[in-house]
Amino acid sequence: MLNPILRCILISSYFIKINSSKTYLCISRIERVMNKDITGFSKLSKEEKINWIANSYFSNPKEGISILKQYWNSDEQLQKLHDDFIENTISNFYLPFGIAPNFLINGNFFSVPMVIEESSVVAAASKSAKFWATRGGFKTTILGTEKIGQVHFLFKGSSEKLERFFSDLKPKLFLETESLTKNMQKRGGGILDIELKNKTTELENYYQLHATFETKDSMGANFINSCLEQFAKTLKEEALQFEDFTENEKDITIVMSILSNYVPNCIVRAEVSCKVEDLAEKNIPNPLEFAEKFVQAVKIAEIEPYRAVTHNKGIMNGVDAVVLATGNDFRAVEAGVHAYASKNGNYSSLSHAKIENGIFTFWMEIPLAMGTVGGLTSLHPLVKIALEILKNPSAQELMQIVAATGLAQNFAALRSLTTTGIQDGHMKMHINNILNQFQANITERNKVKSHFENHTISHAAVVEYIEKLRR
Repeated sequence: MLNPILRCILISSYFIKINSSKTYLCISRIERVMNKDITGFSKLSKEEKINWIANSYFSNPKEGISILKQYWNSDEQLQKLHDDFIENTISNFYLPFGIAPNFLINGNFFSVPMVIEESSVVAAASKSAKFWATRGGFKTTILGTEKIGQVHFLFKGSSEKLERFFSDLKPKLFLETESLTKNMQKRGGGILDIELKNKTTELENYYQLHATFETKDSMGANFINSCLEQFAKTLKEEALQFEDFTENEKDITIVMSILSNYVPNCIVRAEVSCKVEDLAEKNIPNPLEFAEKFVQAVKIAEIEPYRAVTHNKGIMNGVDAVVLATGNDFRAVEAGVHAYASKNGNYSSLSHAKIENGIFTFWMEIPLAMGTVGGLTSLHPLVKIALEILKNPSAQELMQIVAATGLAQNFAALRSLTTTGIQDGHMKMHINNILNQFQANITERNKVKSHFENHTISHAAVVEYIEKLRR
């Protein structure tokens, strides 16, 4: 507890209004604030939230508040739109929005918007796109678009009875969701199938309704989850009416109803290929040696998980950047992709390479659940711009663009690793971050960049050189 004198000081210092009313914080709540705990934070105004954060956590509250407000949008209506995306918004967090041009995909050129903070990613994707544009470009194919949702439930009775019950139930599940699926069916989507899965050998009394969906141009999370919750309701209600069930068997326990972000049947293939000799360029004087080393690097990632994780992270540098720019869920994509990389029991490379009859081929198959309608795609102004830059693609077209960008990024990384090394290009791009960190002026910037044209770049070396200039 606070001593009486400090309590009086706090009472005079913390006359904080809640929602513009004349209600003041009680002493017990003030004490919670001082201990970094607060009740009803979401009910405070934006200004009150910022003031509480600043006074509770910042060593310089005035400076902290200034920085937070510096990133507010001057257009109040636009800022309100951003504020409403999530709860307890206090500012905007900006990431660079860049463009990787010259992507030739299935005979059409694209300039690909990318949102990412990592140095060299956009440059690497652009370089790969330009390289392959003169060698036939990227070939992409949709292998499937099925998405999955499940109702997880417990049943303590006879599995044979449950199977008979499900046989009767299945048509009713389709019937009871007609109001939800009507519009989706008009667009060519809807519920594809519903299966009963017995998982009792893995977990006692555990069963699933395993449903597959086609959601066309929407990612479909809300649609799928709404259907699943109706499945669960119908399942429970119909069980009570099934005559073959005993009283105990009629008591089905619904654990949860939720879509899966693992989409092994929502797959896109991206590929590049050319004659081995056509790989030649300035940094590839011996194309056969390069191709063989490149294929070996991919094979290492296929069998070595420690390498595969970093290898696939390089792919996701490209994938996530486009997913973010187009307002899609990069966390769902990441989870699904990495699960797919482990589908054979060991974590492995998503991409593959070969040399056959003098032809170098580099490809990957990757699960991508994309949407171009709904969610942020119709709300975020920059998402709308990104989709317009991509010629307003369908979900399937976006899948192909994203996959091509991921493959381009992977090619760039492997080309660097097997030739000059990854740090050469990365650190050239990273120099700007170091110079910004030290607030270098124009003269210092020019001297640093000129010096490191002929010297090995490292963070320590750049810092040392800046300090030397300033001495």
